Amino acid sequence: MDPVARGYEGFRGRVGEFTSESEPAWPVRPTAREGAPNIVVVLIDDLGFSDLGPFGSEIPTPHIDALAEGGWTFTNYRTAPMCSPARAALLTGLNPHRAGFGFVAHTDPGYPGFACELPAAAPTIAESLRAGGYATFAVGKWHLTLETRLHDGADRSSWPLQRGFDRYFGSMDGFTSLHHPHRLVQDNSVVDIAEFPDGYFLTDELTDRAIAMIDELRVNEARKPFFLYYAHTSVHGPIQAKEQDIERHRGRYEAGWNALREERFARQRARGIVPAHAALPVDALADGDRIPRWDDLGAEERALFARHMEVYAASVDEVDQSVGRLLARLEELGERENTIIVVASDNGGTAEGGPTGTRSYFAQFGMHGAVPDGWVTDVPRDVAEIGGPRLYGQYPTGWARVSNTPFRSFKSSTYEGGVHAPLVISWPAGAEAPGLREQFVFVSDLAPTLLDLAGVSRPERWNGEAAPEIDGGSIAGVLADPEAPGREQQYFECVGRRALVDGEWKAVSPVAPTRAQGAAGGTWELYHLPSDPTETRDRAQDEPERVRALAERWRHEAWRNTVFPLDDDGTLHTVRPDSEAALSAPVSLVPFRPPLERFRSARLTVLRSFDVHAELDLAAAAEGVILAHGDQGGGYLLALDGGELLLSYNAYGAMRRIRSAAPAPGRHRIDLRVRADLGLRWSLAVDVGGVERLRLDDVPMLAGMAPFTGISVGYDYGGPVDWELYERHRSNRFRGGRILSLQYVPGEVSPEDATVLRAIEREMRDLVD
Repeated sequence: MDPVARGYEGFRGRVGEFTSESEPAWPVRPTAREGAPNIVVVLIDDLGFSDLGPFGSEIPTPHIDALAEGGWTFTNYRTAPMCSPARAALLTGLNPHRAGFGFVAHTDPGYPGFACELPAAAPTIAESLRAGGYATFAVGKWHLTLETRLHDGADRSSWPLQRGFDRYFGSMDGFTSLHHPHRLVQDNSVVDIAEFPDGYFLTDELTDRAIAMIDELRVNEARKPFFLYYAHTSVHGPIQAKEQDIERHRGRYEAGWNALREERFARQRARGIVPAHAALPVDALADGDRIPRWDDLGAEERALFARHMEVYAASVDEVDQSVGRLLARLEELGERENTIIVVASDNGGTAEGGPTGTRSYFAQFGMHGAVPDGWVTDVPRDVAEIGGPRLYGQYPTGWARVSNTPFRSFKSSTYEGGVHAPLVISWPAGAEAPGLREQFVFVSDLAPTLLDLAGVSRPERWNGEAAPEIDGGSIAGVLADPEAPGREQQYFECVGRRALVDGEWKAVSPVAPTRAQGAAGGTWELYHLPSDPTETRDRAQDEPERVRALAERWRHEAWRNTVFPLDDDGTLHTVRPDSEAALSAPVSLVPFRPPLERFRSARLTVLRSFDVHAELDLAAAAEGVILAHGDQGGGYLLALDGGELLLSYNAYGAMRRIRSAAPAPGRHRIDLRVRADLGLRWSLAVDVGGVERLRLDDVPMLAGMAPFTGISVGYDYGGPVDWELYERHRSNRFRGGRILSLQYVPGEVSPEDATVLRAIEREMRDLVD
């Protein structure tokens, strides 16, 4: 070979100047070991410890029950207190903060443990398995990408395909409507669809897509193993289900949450899920101050609250049906025996619904309690609509306590109710010693376990860097031997709430410390888990030295896991980088394209005044939607309807409509002016040719996570803002003219915008420090 030759480095054949004197060679492609198992991880969102049959539930889950009967049921599995941190730990094997997720994937406050982006050097389980010869698929909820990077022009480095998955279909956000998803992504592109057919249900489509991915692999690769990550959007709010499934649970919850909790606890003790000596927390320990006594409720309240739980039960039922469909297809393919199936929840059940639940999910979710007096958090609606496409609901705290039986507290707490979750693992071909497992297992143990069982090594280097040391450990030994040791220690942190499990002891600090108290300071409680697994007897006063040692150990673990800084001044999750400012610049939208992404839309409207300028060329009898922003959870819409100009305003389920005569045929400028007022109120006006034609004053501002569906121009995408209009015209595409241009111009920020308030406070502190 000539010394100046380039491009042959590493070539394993021989190259001459002619093929007759050369020998070809081909690169070795990754190939899984012979007999490598398929892997399916089913992650359920906000599911409580007791919500599945194997863990004491009355909800029929026959398919998951069957997995547990022939596999392993873990009674001492813990996870992170919130969804994104749990998902990051599951996929990387790192502790949540080391995986970049000390909080849910919304803001990047500028610290490594809260970057809300998986480290580039940390291979996900999908990346490791793909490098080991697996096909890799994901369907459902992602929630591991900053909301500033969800729009169509964003850097996609943290999207599923860029983090190891060959195929993806689902919702990138933390939740969505199951009847009318606010935005769906296939691989790297938004799904371009104007409306959903009657009877559409997202869980069904996710299952269809998952099965299709497997089928399409088998058509082309008969032996290649696959990894399927199925992350359900259920049972996160808004809790929804199909009416026929809700009907199966009718009347099941009339006895109320106190009775159901006792029944679940009795079944848990009988099955050995909790020890016989465990106590069921009562009164204040069981959040009794947040939960009305069922016997004190009137008939109307009982019917309302029972309906909420019927819908929740139906949603859990639908997850089990989905598992059944997957199992049936694997049986048909002859692959069930050699498929590992993991079923788990990402955290404990949630109290986001409040004492009475809500039929107006966005009126309180994401509002962080910052609502004025008189704010309606549950717009009255027909009870029969709960669970259906017209209503975004969340069950009451009393049912969340049932979900977390027998533990205290809820999602985002470091008590057991926030972190103790169900885990079932099934592998018929490898189940030599199935049954209950009482060993402590943490979510970051799952990835190394599955890699171990698959015979795939985690790469030592990734993206040109040394891969960070993994935090989890394989529990393959625990699967094989019920006496094998489990994990000894794990820290927990969520919005300053701290905890440490160390052997038989758990220290919990339910309130974030002040700077003066120090990171290991503040109030700590102490529980001896073998004798008190439900945290009912605080031993802190009896053993102050142990408390101090565990608190200091927590501080040590926090430094080892990028947990700091703790949010002592309330700014950690309100500070946003300057790079986000571009998302609040005026934008011109193109008619009939997919809706502008949710967060991108929100930067133009939420907690601020704004204007919309539209240029239209109208023919006679022009009809249809000019613009729509939102859905049945809250939104606004401007349309031409029946010879009139219509402004529809959906205040979290309470509808307002105003009309005037439609403009004459010809070219017109139409302006929507929205002004932010104190008390989280908006005033809206519509001008035609500079003359005010419609006005709507003093309506509740759409804030928090509303409007949830992004801005669509020329039609009302997906879940409609105005159901009455939708029933007559569906997505109501604009016709009889042209939308020549439409521009959003953000205006003054509301004085109640927490980001602005925190920026002012920070500036003042800088001046005096």
